Amino acid sequence: MPDMVIKVENLGKKYVIGHRGERGYKTFREQVMQHLHNFYSRTKQLVKGHQILEGDELEEFWALQDINFEIRQGDRLGIIGKNGAGKSTLLKLLSRITEPSTGTIRIKGRVASLLEVGTGFHQELSGRENIYLNGAILGMSRSEIKKKFDEIVEFSGVEKFLDTPVKRYSSGMYVRLAFAIAAHLEPEILIIDEVLAVGDAEFQEKCIGKMDEVGRSGRTILFVSHQMGLIAQLCNKALLLDNGKGKFIGSVEEAILAYNTKDLHNLVYDNSKSNKDIYLHKIELLNSAGEIVNRFKHNESIYIRMSAYCRLPSSGIEFGIALLNNYQQRVFTLQVPLSKAKRTGDLHQITICLESGLIVPNNYQFYFDLFIPHQAIFDSVTGHFPIKIIDGGSRYAGYEGVEYGYFFINYEIIS
Repeated sequence: MPDMVIKVENLGKKYVIGHRGERGYKTFREQVMQHLHNFYSRTKQLVKGHQILEGDELEEFWALQDINFEIRQGDRLGIIGKNGAGKSTLLKLLSRITEPSTGTIRIKGRVASLLEVGTGFHQELSGRENIYLNGAILGMSRSEIKKKFDEIVEFSGVEKFLDTPVKRYSSGMYVRLAFAIAAHLEPEILIIDEVLAVGDAEFQEKCIGKMDEVGRSGRTILFVSHQMGLIAQLCNKALLLDNGKGKFIGSVEEAILAYNTKDLHNLVYDNSKSNKDIYLHKIELLNSAGEIVNRFKHNESIYIRMSAYCRLPSSGIEFGIALLNNYQQRVFTLQVPLSKAKRTGDLHQITICLESGLIVPNNYQFYFDLFIPHQAIFDSVTGHFPIKIIDGGSRYAGYEGVEYGYFFINYEIIS
């Protein structure tokens, strides 16, 4: 069994943030007392070696709390979660940029991190000098760095500006050089945040290929991204963070499903209390028995019952329906004219049926909107409708777990 390279136990990170009190009239005595209180608080923070915080009220904020996981050599861990979930904080703790408030982190091996543009660079040094500086930080000798130097320069594509101070680099040049250094100086553990999004499409493709190569060589990768397709392509396991807590760690497919499935029990969208002139009013997914469900056999029809409230002329307005896969890629799109719906006053109601035997078993998510093509989107809904299509006995049932497309295709033998 591969060696354990990272072990995290009961990890937490707490910040103290300041808030301004309500503005308004204060007496001279209240103002003096407030200044004395602030002076005392700042002095106490300074004596304790803490950051001096501004504000009348202080609040404890846990960016991470009670995180536990283990990573073995050669694992490629994708870290996912919405903005503010604690992903970048976790990477900073693992990179030893900041200290945890609670818990322990055990790391075995050299760590290279690429967390934000310019991480680990000295602004006044040239690109050439920063290559040697980063290598030295990783504990490499000058001769070891020299062996990799030409590969780093060629991969980064910044040869023309190699002797220019990096403070004059564009953000794209920063990332190209920083990634080239991190990937080629052979750390045992490579930690990468979403910073690759800064690079152009061609360079991103090179980075993905290099990370795949690094992973197959037995080194460990921790990768944060909002692109689920990249996570699925590069990683063999995933950690889902939600509001600073570890919601799931395990297979990539299950983690992505949990990320997309915000609430499995929330199977009805009801916005009947809205007071807008036009909006999606109610949406439900039903089976042939009229039951509200989120699991369908591949050989049963899916019924979508939806309504919209519209005080405007309905001409040109359409319901938009899209089915997305686990990686937020569109599988198909439907457009249904609002004029086809049954109208009662300003309420428009319609039920449509999606043909049975069409969608291949897998996990999906519906997205709905109300719009005029090429002109305006009035309302949209996503995150409420995760569904699972299960095999109802197709001739492909023996291939469970294998990706073989999105549709069952009918064909006709003509000779």
